[in-house]
Amino acid sequence: MRFLKSPFAAAETWFLRRTARLAAPGASRVAVWLVPLLFGLLSLCLGQDDNWDMQNYHWYNPYALLHGRLGVDMAPGQWQSYFNPMIDVPYYVLNAVLPAPAVGFVMGWMHGLNFVLLLAIGRCLLRGRGDGMRLPLLLAAAGTCGAGFLSELGNTMGDNLTALLILGSLTLVLRAWDGLNSWSGRTARVMLLSGLLMGIGTGLKLTNATYAAALCIALLTVPVALRLRIALAFTQGCAVVAGMLLSAGYWWMTMWQHFGNPLFPQFNNIFRSPLAQPFGVIDDQHLPRSALEALLWPFIFAADHTRVSEVPLKMVILPVVYALAIVFAAVWLGERIGGRAAPARVAPRGRFLLVFSLVAYLTWLKLFGIYRYLVPLELLAPLVLWILVERMAAPPVSHRIAGWVLAAATLAVFPFSTWGHVGWAASSMRAQLPPLARPASTIVFTAHGHPPMGWLATFFPRDVRVIALAGGFPESPAYLERIQAAIAARPGPHYVMLAAARNDKEDSLARKLALADVLGLTADARGCQRLDRLLQRLRFQVQVKAETAPGRQCTLALQSRYAVDLAAEDGAIMRKAQADLVRYALAIDEEGCKTYPAAVGTSARPFRFCPVSQLHEQPR
Repeated sequence: MRFLKSPFAAAETWFLRRTARLAAPGASRVAVWLVPLLFGLLSLCLGQDDNWDMQNYHWYNPYALLHGRLGVDMAPGQWQSYFNPMIDVPYYVLNAVLPAPAVGFVMGWMHGLNFVLLLAIGRCLLRGRGDGMRLPLLLAAAGTCGAGFLSELGNTMGDNLTALLILGSLTLVLRAWDGLNSWSGRTARVMLLSGLLMGIGTGLKLTNATYAAALCIALLTVPVALRLRIALAFTQGCAVVAGMLLSAGYWWMTMWQHFGNPLFPQFNNIFRSPLAQPFGVIDDQHLPRSALEALLWPFIFAADHTRVSEVPLKMVILPVVYALAIVFAAVWLGERIGGRAAPARVAPRGRFLLVFSLVAYLTWLKLFGIYRYLVPLELLAPLVLWILVERMAAPPVSHRIAGWVLAAATLAVFPFSTWGHVGWAASSMRAQLPPLARPASTIVFTAHGHPPMGWLATFFPRDVRVIALAGGFPESPAYLERIQAAIAARPGPHYVMLAAARNDKEDSLARKLALADVLGLTADARGCQRLDRLLQRLRFQVQVKAETAPGRQCTLALQSRYAVDLAAEDGAIMRKAQADLVRYALAIDEEGCKTYPAAVGTSARPFRFCPVSQLHEQPR
């Protein structure tokens, strides 16, 4: 046992010595400036945001809002075209005035501000400790090392951005905690401002409704008279509604006027807009399939990320906290039954955070099941873990257990996955468009949902109408009639825009070749031999190929197993599009197709532009 204890004790001593400066006065002031800057630099290192949703609608939606496209285009970003675009306006506007790398840095810096709020929350919950701000600083750092948060760093998916509003709302309540024991003007102002922040976050991204509900319920645990608790929760709830109207009211009214459904096309089972199928929440494939799965859900998605995420995230911290919560509940129940004294009571602030986290998780489990919607809980998870362990064991044992568990859960995330990045270019997106003789008579169709084409719709002249076909929108007969009416109203020419086949490995091949050139490994025979030996040891998916060119005696090529038959893929895309467009009485003129260049960052995204004609017989 001494042999086992010795390495752990040595590691603890080393860690305490290395982090001693965090306990010094002023360390937190340095951290709140430095850490967001570091996240901005990390975002810069990751590269241009290239997530699927950005290509689909995060870029198109603010463009449509600012250029009045709602009554012109029809769902170029699929059914997500009608999400509240306000959350994406800052990114779009920043790209209009700043180079793309600067925008990436700003987005990473803003996401890094979550560290500042976590530090403030930790300070409220862990006050009176003898080590100054060291523990809150470490827990805030651990919170920002979650798989979900890091996967979205600097990107446009919105969970990291709206987490600022969720954590900001919590921070206001916790900082004003000591004054909540009586109703006053200050108490009312805190509840109103906190609710406004939570409501704005919910209006910008409706999935945050889980946190709005959780905060109202958690306020009922404040240790004051029941009447005052109800007043706090009610005031908070009213302010949440006001915040939602502030950030989304305009858009909901617009959707109601255009479609008869403020959340179009979702929840159409309630609003019954004739322009969509009567579906509820369209994306419900990530929910548990049984009561047993719901009970074991964190362990299930930790073992199989595909149940809650399209990218392979290492979701460690939340399953660990869930397991500790089960142990916590068992210990608490045993104490209640056996009448044993608890090693430590959970302070009211800690109880408030535990209830908030529990309600938010259970609501998420019922409604969504998509991991990235848990980013605010993931950010808070290290703090929740610390509170749970402290309640179950006395210091210093609890501190050692929590410290080692947190260290393991944090380090297990690295290296982390993201939702997609490419190399930086001066502008985020570029496209070369074909000349259009009569834009006011032209319709450009898209004919597939993947890869998404919404971002390309932003480059056409304002008079051109872009309509998505066969892209996953829940089309109703009335919606199909609107498409046919649009076709009849514009004599043409009509075109379809299709993604041209590409090999994703080509981008990494270009980067590896550029690095080999810089290192001088392609300039002469000796360098080429060294490069070949290196690639035989490392799995870089490329191989050395002889080349006679000025200043270069060899180049790199993809290994045969990573080659793609682009012509065959183009043919498959065309056949699928032809079959799908028959439903709309349209046919593609394959002979008239031309390929045009486009790019996201440095990554080429060519597209084919083909004439479309109407079939004489309408489909049945």
